[in-house]
Amino acid sequence: MDFAFTEEQLAFKTSVTKFARAELNGELAALDKDGLFNWNAFRKCGEFGIQGLSVPPAYGGSGADPLTVVLAMEALGYACKDNGLLFSINAQMWSVQAPLIEFGSDAQKQKYLPPLCAGEHVAAHAMSEPESGSDAFSLRTTATRRNGSYVLNGTKTFVTNAGVADCFLIFATVDRERGMHGVSAFMVDKGTPGLTVSRKLEKMGLRTSPMGDVVLEECEIPECHRLGPEGAGVAIFNCGMEWERGGILASYLGTMERQLEACVHYARERKQFGKPIGRFQAVAHRVADMKVRLETARWLVYRVAWLKQQSKKAVMDAAIAKLYLSECFVQSCLDAVQIHGGYGYMTEFGLERDLRDSVSGTLYSGTSEIQRNIIAAWMGLPKAE
Repeated sequence: MDFAFTEEQLAFKTSVTKFARAELNGELAALDKDGLFNWNAFRKCGEFGIQGLSVPPAYGGSGADPLTVVLAMEALGYACKDNGLLFSINAQMWSVQAPLIEFGSDAQKQKYLPPLCAGEHVAAHAMSEPESGSDAFSLRTTATRRNGSYVLNGTKTFVTNAGVADCFLIFATVDRERGMHGVSAFMVDKGTPGLTVSRKLEKMGLRTSPMGDVVLEECEIPECHRLGPEGAGVAIFNCGMEWERGGILASYLGTMERQLEACVHYARERKQFGKPIGRFQAVAHRVADMKVRLETARWLVYRVAWLKQQSKKAVMDAAIAKLYLSECFVQSCLDAVQIHGGYGYMTEFGLERDLRDSVSGTLYSGTSEIQRNIIAAWMGLPKAE
């Protein structure tokens, strides 16, 4: 593995940092308080080229390699304090655009990818159901063939971007007898009769990333809206998850670096008992631990990107990176709050918002427990009970 980045890659990372710092942080406290999606910032990211980074030029993107994409997302996390915005962008890029690139027909790619790359449209991934979370393929949503079409019925929950999405990647069971191998995936457009986005879900963190339920009632779509062959739902879902687990948390690397810099500065400037608090071992050790977590997590994420760049499987590596980084981010957020004391608990410092945002990382794209199961299975252990 060679992580000696080129001058072009480092220059691009710098340009992303400058863009994000200048354009993406306006009115964040108010947006977070009211749980509002930042449409203006999302469109600016599209104009800059963020959403299209990994998309081939033929479909409106720039076709950047995975390591360059990870560097860009890390830069966004460093310079943009709106974790919800970045989560919505990452969710679209990894769980919808990546499967479209790999499994979509040319017509599907031409229809969906250009407006998604440009920031004109938003996409949502709909797998989870009220009674199907970690057991992802025990779906009750059905897709029934009817006169050359499919009719979808069911309810999806915890759908990121639901309230603002223009298109949805929806997973449904075509043949229950085949279990997970009877699941197929479908692209469904906003406004399709029978598709309804219901209640807005209030969340602890990532409040600027909208989440809701999607209800399908006799929702009829043409066969050409099926993504990939019938029964390919497992492969499509796993494709999205491998990319997502390896890339969706890359922005947290940048956030952890920003937090670390803030803590070092505060530990040097804040004085108690007549000396900087950084002189106290209890504080210095927290800062050191934050640095260790950042650097070890960074290499795990880079490794996944490198493996994907080499067209190698990265299922276990992505699970390791997702598990480790998500739990490191929570702990580093706790340490940042503790180092800042009462100020860290105040909204104006933004550290409490980072902490609220961090918790979800141990839940989405498979909980920490599911990641441990994946890792254990790839090491040849019996299936966990």
